[in-house]
Amino acid sequence: MKPMGKKRVITLLCSLLLLSGAAEAGAQSATKQTGAKTKAATTAVTAAKTQKNAASNQMQLAADPVPQIVKNISPSVVGIIGRAPAGQTTADRNNLMHGTGVIIRSNGWIVTNAHVVNGLQSTVVVTSDGKTYKITDTYVDEISDLALIKINASNLKPAVFAKSAQSSQVGEKVVAIGTPISFSFRNSATVGVVSGLNRAINASYRLIQSDTAINPGNSGGPLVNMKGEVLGINSMKFSAIGVENMGFSIPSETVQYVINQLFKYGEVMRPSLGFNMEESWSAIVGLPTQDPLTITKVVSDEAKKAGIRENDVLYSIDGKRVTSVVDINELFKSYMPGQTVKLLMQSDGDIVVRKLVLSLDNGADSLYETAAGDAGDEF
Repeated sequence: MKPMGKKRVITLLCSLLLLSGAAEAGAQSATKQTGAKTKAATTAVTAAKTQKNAASNQMQLAADPVPQIVKNISPSVVGIIGRAPAGQTTADRNNLMHGTGVIIRSNGWIVTNAHVVNGLQSTVVVTSDGKTYKITDTYVDEISDLALIKINASNLKPAVFAKSAQSSQVGEKVVAIGTPISFSFRNSATVGVVSGLNRAINASYRLIQSDTAINPGNSGGPLVNMKGEVLGINSMKFSAIGVENMGFSIPSETVQYVINQLFKYGEVMRPSLGFNMEESWSAIVGLPTQDPLTITKVVSDEAKKAGIRENDVLYSIDGKRVTSVVDINELFKSYMPGQTVKLLMQSDGDIVVRKLVLSLDNGADSLYETAAGDAGDEF
């Protein structure tokens, strides 16, 4: 429409000029030529600006790695759906529950959350190409909230996991992929930043906090950095009035620790000190502290043989200071049951070193006592 409008204006101008007489013909010609030159120059400038803007937009798109990262990671993400355990009600009229998983081996091994698959019946795994599979094997570790499942498939694309989430920085951009709210929303992507590292929120291990928009159904999905590596497995979020965008993911190093244990032993051979402990008030509320842990109950024979008693105080394990339960769990990723450790303790007012043989933590009883807080919701 714009070219037609300009043509009409030029035509009208020419008609008016002709009515002025032949004496002004030279001026008319000059005016028309000047107008043509001005129009050509304006058109050239406009075209140049358009090309510049288009190039700028292309550069911006090329500079944003998110679309390509989502494209690369999506084939490694699956949806998991099944019927809820007996007695557990859901909003779905068919009593269905769903979550997400990440392919870790091309022959069908997938990591997800324990709470996604625990008790789930008639479970179906759907890959990014829409193919459906039944689960043939399941290994669950409730303490870490991680599980391994197996489907009969081949030539799948495994995700690449970061060696350690500790290399991340607060403020670093991340992408969450999952199946929020409805199973029809499989492989939804949301973008945010790492809000914090080493968060301890009533979990056995430290977590990554991010502000990516994640919702029920995202459990078991990946949190991905701008290198396309999986930083963690999305596991829980805070859900309360006035609380927004506080999601938590299990770091890649914890995921790999649990996966390796499940592949090797069929369970996590988690060591235990063999006694209950209570954290200090400072540790419970999250203040920086060097306060020790207090022994509240001696449970294992190994701990009794080591001379550990109630009300003893624990400062360090093999020279490494511990002030919280999570500190111990993180440290024990490098230990196995049966190993001997040196405990720096205070007993009856004296500083002593106790040698203790680590027992197997069978998960039957919690050996740690902490004050109850607002736990995150699993989703």
